[in-house]
Amino acid sequence: MDTVSDSPVVLLTPEQAAEALGIGRWKLYDLLRQGRLRSIRIGSCRRISTDALRAFVTELEDDPTGLR
Repeated sequence: MDTVSDSPVVLLTPEQAAEALGIGRWKLYDLLRQGRLRSIRIGSCRRISTDALRAFVTELEDDPTGLR
C-alpha cells in the first residue's frame, strides 16, 4: 500500500482512483454520477476512499455482468 509519512493512504484523487481501477477519468466520473462509486468532498476537492474502491470491486465480483 502507498504511504505518506508512514501513514497508509486512505483518500485518492479521482485520477488516482481511475488509475487504480484501470479505467479512464471520464469513466470514473460516470460511475460517481451514477452512484455506483462513493466519494466525499473536502472543500472543493473530491476524494474516493480506498474502502469505497474495495466495495465497488467487490460489487463487480458479485455481479460479473457489471449491469447493476
